Amino acid sequence: MTKPPMNKPQIRVLIVEDDLVDRMACRRALARDPDYDFVLSEAETGREGLQLAHAQKPDCVLLDYRLPDLNGLEFLAEFRNDLGEITVPVMMLTGNGNVLVAVEAMKHGAQDYLIKDVDRQYLELLPAVIKRVLRERQTLMEKKQAEAELQQHRWRLEELVEKRTDELAEANKHLRQDVAERKRVQTELTRAKAAAEKANLAKSNFISRMSHELRTPLNTILGFAQLIKAGSPTPTPTQMARLKEIIHGGWYLLELINEILDLATIESGTLVLSKESVSLAELISECQAMIEPQAQRYGIHLIFHKFDDSLTVKADRTKLKQVLINLLSNAIKYNREQGTVEVKCITGTSGYIRISIQDTGIGLPPEKLTQLFQPFNRLGQENGTVEGTGIGLVTTKQLIELMGGVIEVESTVGVGSVFWFELVSATGPHEARGCESQEIAPKIYAGMQQHTLLYFEDNPANLLLVKELIEDGRPDMRLLIAGNGKLGIELARTHLPDMILMDINLPDINGIEAMEILLKDPLTAHIPVVALSANVMPHDVLKGMEAGFFRYICKPFELNEFMGVIDEALEFRKSRLASTNITEAI
Repeated sequence: MTKPPMNKPQIRVLIVEDDLVDRMACRRALARDPDYDFVLSEAETGREGLQLAHAQKPDCVLLDYRLPDLNGLEFLAEFRNDLGEITVPVMMLTGNGNVLVAVEAMKHGAQDYLIKDVDRQYLELLPAVIKRVLRERQTLMEKKQAEAELQQHRWRLEELVEKRTDELAEANKHLRQDVAERKRVQTELTRAKAAAEKANLAKSNFISRMSHELRTPLNTILGFAQLIKAGSPTPTPTQMARLKEIIHGGWYLLELINEILDLATIESGTLVLSKESVSLAELISECQAMIEPQAQRYGIHLIFHKFDDSLTVKADRTKLKQVLINLLSNAIKYNREQGTVEVKCITGTSGYIRISIQDTGIGLPPEKLTQLFQPFNRLGQENGTVEGTGIGLVTTKQLIELMGGVIEVESTVGVGSVFWFELVSATGPHEARGCESQEIAPKIYAGMQQHTLLYFEDNPANLLLVKELIEDGRPDMRLLIAGNGKLGIELARTHLPDMILMDINLPDINGIEAMEILLKDPLTAHIPVVALSANVMPHDVLKGMEAGFFRYICKPFELNEFMGVIDEALEFRKSRLASTNITEAI
């Protein structure tokens, strides 16, 4: 479904730029604006720009600082009227490293400036900055007009001063009361803001703490269940069935915890999105592979229309995948027996791309659709058997809006529902990702070189889990255990292990501090350190990776993931030592 065309208000812009590529880039950036129709005039020299500016009187001028005949300051000097004023707002465009020049231009009358970066990211800001500059100029003109009217009013008051002395005194009295009232209100607002910020910080700390406290016991449950399932002797069929239920329930509980923490993180304002150019065809293919087993269990037929390989959107790839999986999962769970789910893509208007997911479920009446995106509200399933928290759609809606998109739903009782969302199309090439999850094939370690693994951990259950994992699955490794950070540092310096597993929350110093000490020590700086922690909030992971962890494993973890990271760390250490030996030999 495409949006009907709308008559947008016009903004007349004069571009004074001698670089054809930059002018074309500005045209494309302004043409994508959904709210205004930018009507452009272009000049390649300063003189030509002055002539067009005086003749056309545009709403705004985009001025390159370096022109063939004039520089930006000379243009501003000649653009002044007889009263020495610049009546049209001018925005200076200058290259990297010329901030001082741009500031000097503002002193000479420019309204604002933008730095031309190599990737031309400044173009994304261009429409918004132009609109802001025009609003500021309009406010300034209104202010000047108000000041002129006020001056005239003062002159009239002076003529009537004797007659209206008492009235002015009364007016001043009311004015003082208004000022006092405004100060009181401002004080209350300041206090309320401080209280809100304090509450928000407390909420963020609570989210981080709860994430850690809930994941730590889950790690033990899932870890030992997976270990027993894969261990020897092989469990009996009855035991295997029970183990599958434990593992299924554990991962499902983790999913529910993640949903609640996602919602709390978004509401607290601490969620950090990493927007990039995302290929829809590639992402949809991954989601299809993930969701097909669930569809088969429910007997649902999936129809994925082919997505053009060139379609990309500007979004956080991980969060967009979360949105799609949630919508697809809902379409399957709330469908009828032998129903269908159809996924297709439509290139919308104004630079948006629409993805729709249609099911053949029971549908919802119009009066219930307004309640669909409310937390913990599972409409139509109040007495059903479908599992869930009822907050998945709330998180989905908020994630889409944080990525600059919109989401809607259309539903017909007895026919089904269609959920669709729109995101901004990304015209740039799809960026390659650094790593993807994959199934780690089991390896045979007999006869291989013996390695040493040092584990910093004070939780007995986690210690026991890793100990049994290493004993059962890695006969090539010797495990050393340190119950606190200081002991672990001593063991690292004494035994020089091949790799280190590091818990973050240690009883004396935290894991990041311990790792930084090891990285600064020439004796241990070459040892890869892998975080193994229940601190999984985005800012926790980002902080750890920036501090220097080789990898960051979140609790609970899958056994294949754990073993794969060990192999990566050992290979990394091997290549680092080889590189060091070559360097020393040279």
